[in-house]
Amino acid sequence: MKKNQILTAVFAVISIGVIAQSNEGGENIAEVEYQQNIKFSVTPPLREIAPQFAHITEEEMWSKHADTLGPLRRPRPEVVNANALPYGQDPVAQTQMGSGTMRAPLTNFNGQGGAFPPDPTGAAGLDHYVQAVNVSYRIYNKDGSTSGLPPSLPLSSLWPTNTGDGDPIVMYDKHADRWVITQFQVSGNKILFAVSQTPDPTGSYYTYEYSMTSFPDYPKYSVWSDGYYMTSNSSSQSAVVFDRQKMLVGDPTAGSIRLNFPPGVSFQFKSVLPADADGVLPPYGTPNYMFHIQDDSWNGVSFDHIKVFKFQANWDNPGSSSVTISQSIPTAPFNANFTQSWNDIPQPGTTQRLDAIATVLNYRAQYMRWTGYNTIMLCHVVDVNNASGISNKRAGIRWYELRQYGDDSDWEIYQQGTYAPGNEHRWMASIAMDKYGDIAMAYCMSSSTLFPSIAYTGRYSWGALGTMTQAEFFAIEGTGSQTGGNRYGDYSHMSLDPADQSIFWFTGQYLGNSGQRRTRIFSFRMGDLVEVQQHLIDQLDWQIKTLDGAFDVLVVGLPEGENVQLDLFDAMGRLIETNVFQVIDGQVGKVFDVSNLPVGTYMIRLGNENFQDVKKVIKN
Repeated sequence: MKKNQILTAVFAVISIGVIAQSNEGGENIAEVEYQQNIKFSVTPPLREIAPQFAHITEEEMWSKHADTLGPLRRPRPEVVNANALPYGQDPVAQTQMGSGTMRAPLTNFNGQGGAFPPDPTGAAGLDHYVQAVNVSYRIYNKDGSTSGLPPSLPLSSLWPTNTGDGDPIVMYDKHADRWVITQFQVSGNKILFAVSQTPDPTGSYYTYEYSMTSFPDYPKYSVWSDGYYMTSNSSSQSAVVFDRQKMLVGDPTAGSIRLNFPPGVSFQFKSVLPADADGVLPPYGTPNYMFHIQDDSWNGVSFDHIKVFKFQANWDNPGSSSVTISQSIPTAPFNANFTQSWNDIPQPGTTQRLDAIATVLNYRAQYMRWTGYNTIMLCHVVDVNNASGISNKRAGIRWYELRQYGDDSDWEIYQQGTYAPGNEHRWMASIAMDKYGDIAMAYCMSSSTLFPSIAYTGRYSWGALGTMTQAEFFAIEGTGSQTGGNRYGDYSHMSLDPADQSIFWFTGQYLGNSGQRRTRIFSFRMGDLVEVQQHLIDQLDWQIKTLDGAFDVLVVGLPEGENVQLDLFDAMGRLIETNVFQVIDGQVGKVFDVSNLPVGTYMIRLGNENFQDVKKVIKN
């Protein structure tokens, strides 16, 4: 077999019909469909196929993509309630910048340019950062260099016979040390997955193709213990889970379970966010939580709230899988509407405004497990001052930290705020929490005097609730305005570094000279001030020995007298053993018996209500 030959296999569709129940909105008559992938492939190593594409410039790749159908697929909601709240300014608006010092980026470099819009997405691995835009991807060293790495490659290089239509998402599945690259294909209503065979992004990938019943526009993904979950703006099968366990090992029978969302929801644009696990995975079998906003100005919505769905997958009996409405969480009043024309954000020197991507939550819905509770981070753009004329409106970012006290208990809002200092417009945000509970948010900025740029802010876990306590910092300032269209960005992407989950990585769009579409990639930690607990955890000495049939764990440097929890999980998030210790002489230790466990990757978590740290260990 030649090295550059791509292996493919084609499989049939299997579907079943059931009645799924919703606990809100009555019975939902919906088909649950199980489908194997329709085409499985194994690519040659990317570092070997790269020369085949060396003659194609990035501009040539991007010029083939123009997402002209986006506004048609994303209708603006009709405002039917003239008395919708809030009256006047957003009630939780933060109009003054925080006084804390935000640290400058650790790394900060230009990513790929991009199509119209670029749809920038990316994630860090142990040694690399992989970014994708419409319709190409590129592998970087973490310092931004590309020496010895493949150039920008068309997305189509990963899947045989595909057309590279775009809307990519890149994830690093840190729980399995694997890369995941996705995109859609218009022909055949397809979703395409590529899962790396190893942690090396320049190596070979298992690729899968799935055909949907309707076009899966604007897909968003997450990593969960029992699958890769996806939502999309489609007329049917908008909630999907793919068989992560099989995809990670290159099983050509890896299938998917597809459902519709239940009734009782005002879907202006069906972009629901699935919970995406950082830290450690939830226990296997935990339903995936999905989130959507509801504005009381929309038809059928009586109060501003976050709608929470539960997707319960069952791979042993796919027909029993379900998506139900779990909660409607009241929020502080917000206005998610701007105009009916997608012309929202002003720029210098032109009447052309930019699309704020209103009425949807911004990617990702980051999920973190803590000792005693779990968290979800969400954000979306709002009209801060609720002015009647577009020239007086101002975009800000509403953000939330949700907490869940007990697995599969109800979610509640722990804190919320709308970040809107000064007179600038902020939108296209992405938000995440690090391993210390500190929060960072990055976003686009523009005004009549500021070219479209990228900035970021954050808060320490002990700060005043609902407030970004750190001063804003510009990652890159724009130098031009965009004319000839309002499409901009479509999304951005914040992720954590799997090697050090106190480091945030972000990629998003800004504008260069003459309005050239540019993307930026940067990483950063929170500001220079470091809390005592964080400093202590940074100094922890982990000593892990892999013995015959055992993991011998000793952690030195802990605060004396505190109670800490030491847990062992497998790569699918299944809790194997949990222990609570009191710290004596600054240390805790435990020998985990793993003699009866299979060979593979495991996670050891240490923490309490103030911190957590996670280490990976491999049983050979």
